[in-house]
Amino acid sequence: MHILIPGDGYGSRHANMDSFEAVARQAVAEAGDRLRAVWRDPKVVHHKGPVDLVTETDRELEAIVVGHLRRAFPEHRIVAEEGSTGAAAAASEDYIWYLDPLDGTTNFVHSFPHFAVSLGLARGRELVFGIVHDPIRDETFVASLGNGATLNGQPIHVSTVGDLGQALIGTGFPYDRRTHADYYLGFVDDMMRRAQGIRRGGSAALDLCYVACGRLDGVWEFKLSPWDIAAGALIIHEAGGTISDFRGAPLDLHGKQTAASNGAIHAAMVQVLTTRLDGAPQTN
Repeated sequence: MHILIPGDGYGSRHANMDSFEAVARQAVAEAGDRLRAVWRDPKVVHHKGPVDLVTETDRELEAIVVGHLRRAFPEHRIVAEEGSTGAAAAASEDYIWYLDPLDGTTNFVHSFPHFAVSLGLARGRELVFGIVHDPIRDETFVASLGNGATLNGQPIHVSTVGDLGQALIGTGFPYDRRTHADYYLGFVDDMMRRAQGIRRGGSAALDLCYVACGRLDGVWEFKLSPWDIAAGALIIHEAGGTISDFRGAPLDLHGKQTAASNGAIHAAMVQVLTTRLDGAPQTN
């Protein structure tokens, strides 16, 4: 099932939104407390692939958040990076939580203080709630459909930069970057020639939130998973930004391309990305 934003007409009024937000805040806060307590400690690391890591902390945090959600909303489905729970969603109004308990695992493994807990909620084909918690900076980004986006309770909005040449753009690289390095670096080369600066932070969820609050003006990345972007996508949407694939089509959480911006530079970003897509071989 593909999930897009904006949604299919459910609108912003969800009777249980306050309880969804309250439980989500409690869950990510507890996970964040645990992260803050252990992030400098030695890590037990497992390799899902050459550059795809998982730690015991990832699994511990997932258990914390899933526990909160399962107790409060046993009928909801949970799709998480390390596993999914609940019956497969079938009805158009089914609720699905998308959880990345530790977005930025490689940073965490190296005690590099840039990672977050990311939790988004969809109803049917509509994203309705998102929260991203950075425990090191004590920053919590929140959005619910139709109600705007906040950072630590204060409203946020995307930047007003209208020229790609004056824009700070974020990016990241997928797990097959060793075998397709030249392909992905081609996009960096193209964007570097157009943008004011490029940043690679290592947490897609925080990249999206940084666009939402104006710290970045745009971001692009390949092959993100739904749990990486569900929360951040809604936060950008509610902060007045634009999120799509590399050709400007509506975001598909299960797609292979994510491009987000303040909106004002989106056409210019898409033009750069599309030119490279049309001139270079695709990866699987």
